[in-house]
Amino acid sequence: MVVKNSKLLISVIVTATITAGITYNVVKPNGSMLSAQEDDPFGKLRKTYEILQANYYEKVDTDQLVEGAIKGMVESLEDPYSVYMDVEEAKSFSENISSSFEGIGAEVQESNGNIMVVSPIKGSPAEEAGIKPKDIILKVDDKSVEGLSVNEAVMNIRGEKGTKVNLLIQRAGVGELTFTIKRDTIPLETVYSEVLDGNIGKIQITKFSETTGKELASALEELQNKKVKGLILDLRQNPGGLMDQALLMSDLFVPKGKNIMQVEDRTGAKEIYKAENDKDVDLPITVLIDGGTASAGEIMASALNESAGIPLVGEKTFGKGTVQTANGFDDNSSVKYTTAKWLTPDGTWIHDKGIEPTVKAELPDYANLPYINPENELKSGDSNAEVNAAQQMLKALGYTEVSVKGYFDEATEKVVKQFQEDNKLTVNGIITKDTTIKLMELIQKKIQENDTQLEKAISVLKENM
Repeated sequence: MVVKNSKLLISVIVTATITAGITYNVVKPNGSMLSAQEDDPFGKLRKTYEILQANYYEKVDTDQLVEGAIKGMVESLEDPYSVYMDVEEAKSFSENISSSFEGIGAEVQESNGNIMVVSPIKGSPAEEAGIKPKDIILKVDDKSVEGLSVNEAVMNIRGEKGTKVNLLIQRAGVGELTFTIKRDTIPLETVYSEVLDGNIGKIQITKFSETTGKELASALEELQNKKVKGLILDLRQNPGGLMDQALLMSDLFVPKGKNIMQVEDRTGAKEIYKAENDKDVDLPITVLIDGGTASAGEIMASALNESAGIPLVGEKTFGKGTVQTANGFDDNSSVKYTTAKWLTPDGTWIHDKGIEPTVKAELPDYANLPYINPENELKSGDSNAEVNAAQQMLKALGYTEVSVKGYFDEATEKVVKQFQEDNKLTVNGIITKDTTIKLMELIQKKIQENDTQLEKAISVLKENM
């Protein structure tokens, strides 16, 4: 999660880097080492700058050298959550927190040198295409992202609404998958509410942006006016966001005086955040979590579980236990860096470990099937992972006579023709375009109608109603 901060003047760094005088030894013909005053940690940096300005075979751009130095300094921390952002990247980061933007709608981070998906955003093209948490992005439009920072990768993935981007994904246990995703406007709304059967209220929180606390308060008031008997908070696929929003929202459910979270700085000193207000919600509650629940989502989940005794249903969370601060410069660039660890109310650091659910519940196997690219053509004689996925989808939709083996045989062709006839599509026995889209559309609908995690959460909730 991110804590926003005031502007930091870049002149402090730039002036010290470029203009301060220092005594250097002269370069010797025999190749002996250059040196600078031992008490000046920036001496080598300044000397390198001067060498490049004076001797590089082409004219160098001063701003580019400074930007590169700052970026390299931050990257040397080897922390995926600490990054220097140029003007465009900083704008993109700000939009992601405070407003809508155009792109595919997937939160990503650097992990062991890879660009990894934390979670797709609800209702986004990425979610609809089948992007999953922990997917590794290998290429964007046939260009490798190896060596790129998270922000550089994001800038390549984002684009104008209506345009398409091709992603090559590595998925654990599946292999490489190709996605063609049409960019769209990613919505600002982050809270969705409804009333389920049995007069149970359900609120899904998709991320923690500047308006999420107000949206949640409004949703709670609406559901309480409808006299719901219990409440399910759905934090699945929530990649996190602003820490202050997680604190504000947790305070609605945690008893006054109880811990919401702890923050530990680099000296080991801890600041404890406690609930400051009387609970606003006095209903039986259950929280849904999964592998896409991260950061601020994990703060809220752990606070409600450990300090309010609210059960967690689903799967182990992502595991991001650090706090970032973003400082802006006068030129609108920015540096985001990790300032502390955050701990659960009981003092546990969940980083790289995640939070285990109180009650484990998984979605059906077909909920984890890989995306099939509608641009690809699957036909008799083909043998690959997409054929295997299509066969599993057909089987899940009731076409039980199909064999799941990854080979497009005559039996599969016959089943595909039946599927096309049943759905008023062109009957040719080939899976492509409209047939692929309809197949994935029906699977998505089946997942929504057979949300086994939600069913378990309702069951757990009813025990306390």
